Amino acid sequence: MVIKVLGGCCQKSKDFFRNTKKAVKDIGLDAEVVEVSDFVEISNFGVMQTPALVIDEKVLSYGKALKTEDIQKLIEEYIK
Repeated sequence: MVIKVLGGCCQKSKDFFRNTKKAVKDIGLDAEVVEVSDFVEISNFGVMQTPALVIDEKVLSYGKALKTEDIQKLIEEYIK
C-alpha cells in the first residue's frame, strides 16, 4: 500500500505528513508514506487544495490538515 501526502510546501502540509506517518505507525500498517510536492503530479489527482491524502491513487481527503486520529479513521475505513 502506498499512501501519498500531497503538499509539502507549507507548514500545514508538513504537519499533515508527520501526522500521517504517525497514524500508519500507530495502526501497525505496512505501508509506504510518500510526500508529493510537485504541483504537476498533485494536479494530476485533480486536487486544487493541499494537504491531501491519497491511498493507492485514490484521493480520500483534501484541503484540511487532519489530526492523526482522523487520518487513522480514514485509513481504517479504506482497508476494510
